[in-house]
Amino acid sequence: MAARRGDVTMLDFSDQVVLVTGAGSGIGAAVAEGFGRRGAQVVVHYGRNREGAEKVASSIQEAGGRGSVVQADLTDPASATRLVDDVAARHGRLDVLVNNAGDLLGRTPVTEMTDEQFARVMDLNMTSVFAACRQAVPVMQRNGGGAIVNVTSVAARTGGAGGSVAYATAKGAVSTFTRGLAKEVARTGIRVNAIAPGIITTPFHERNTSDEQMAAMVAGIPMGRAGTPDECVGTVLFLADPAMSGYITGQVIEINGGQLTP
Repeated sequence: MAARRGDVTMLDFSDQVVLVTGAGSGIGAAVAEGFGRRGAQVVVHYGRNREGAEKVASSIQEAGGRGSVVQADLTDPASATRLVDDVAARHGRLDVLVNNAGDLLGRTPVTEMTDEQFARVMDLNMTSVFAACRQAVPVMQRNGGGAIVNVTSVAARTGGAGGSVAYATAKGAVSTFTRGLAKEVARTGIRVNAIAPGIITTPFHERNTSDEQMAAMVAGIPMGRAGTPDECVGTVLFLADPAMSGYITGQVIEINGGQLTP
């Protein structure tokens, strides 16, 4: 809870258990560390990047916070279910769920994408979000409420850059799911919102975006640069704290340097 309403510097999650998926690098890592610096018990999830996740947990602990690491392959939706169940069993509660895990899994034109590739992209980016939320909602309800923050993308509204139609489609579904779930659980004390990052300098683009593609995308940003993972943290913390955003639910907040405005 925030110590004083309206004062961002006083954000305090010391009584909260927070699960951040895909927290081994990029936005997820920055968000996990942000919660950790404000006292949360942070569960740092990773799919393949164990080394990165352990560094994030260590950083949280060095700053005086509490961090632990857990692995799950979220291309398998059943793993998302088990992940939430494990966190709830281990800590007895779940106050904040940040569904950050996601990836293009490579740029592939629609005409060249196999059914298996499409399913993997959808499972990682959308189905895992559905599965994690489905498990988290009853846990949060038992404890009087909570906050879910999903990470969608500017691609949900633009259709994505070359070779990312499946990813953009999945992220569009995340945005719609966020709005729908928010209505469904609003009276149970759970708020559901999302952030939609634009071009953020993360390993995501190192894997999937050429220098030429990056330059072309940045050229269309009014602020004239890509964003950083740290520039996404404050919005997530704001959405997670009921003293700061207690009357906000079902919203998708764009973080894109003016690249696309509602």
